[in-house]
Amino acid sequence: MNQQNAQLSASQKRVTFELPKLTKNFSVKKAHETQVCLSKKIILEDRLPQKIRTIAGVDVSYVGNLGIGAVTVLDYESLGLLETQVATCQVKMPYIPTLLSFREIPPAISAIKKLKIQPDVFLVDAQGLAHPYRCGFASHLGLVIGKPSIGAAKSRLIGTPVEMGGETFLVDKGEIIGAVVTTKQGVKPIYVSIGHMVSLETAIKIVKHCARSRIPEPLLQAHNLATKERIRLAKESKVNINEN
Repeated sequence: MNQQNAQLSASQKRVTFELPKLTKNFSVKKAHETQVCLSKKIILEDRLPQKIRTIAGVDVSYVGNLGIGAVTVLDYESLGLLETQVATCQVKMPYIPTLLSFREIPPAISAIKKLKIQPDVFLVDAQGLAHPYRCGFASHLGLVIGKPSIGAAKSRLIGTPVEMGGETFLVDKGEIIGAVVTTKQGVKPIYVSIGHMVSLETAIKIVKHCARSRIPEPLLQAHNLATKERIRLAKESKVNINEN
């Protein structure tokens, strides 16, 4: 058996459509309590270097029973691509609304650990503080890696848009939890929230700086990377990705 066939065979064995199930000792209630505890550790002010030199985008995709973590590192000023890394791992938890971070942390961390360049800040395609338990994937990831992170989601999870001082913020239970940011005229907004170690004001500025189109460039690059890897794995495994 040649190397290509060996890789194909291994991939076919790994990718299945048997959905992961919660273990008997997993408690959704306890997971939510964990999120509340983690939310109290989130640093809401800037802990960034005086000059940001590099920025990363993080995205997670799936094919069959595999999670695909993708991370891209860009030069902050030029937005030129400096490094990309992908990693795959078995998905051990089903999708549960509000608990996405427990599912996406493993593949994301696996990809981040491969990086040769250590980014100054991470943009994450997810919610941060704008979460019912105030700790979405963007915040959870920032806490785990101990790095500044920003949530930049394509859809709103919670919060009511309220205009204040020329900006539109997301407000929940009287608390500002994020912002509705229109990166380019005539396109849908991005929902920006604090991840960890970055203030909301700075998060908004960073997202706007990185936007060549609706999606900030680091996230667009990470999404394209994750999609490319997903298609590659699907072809190797003879999986129809439209069924996933």
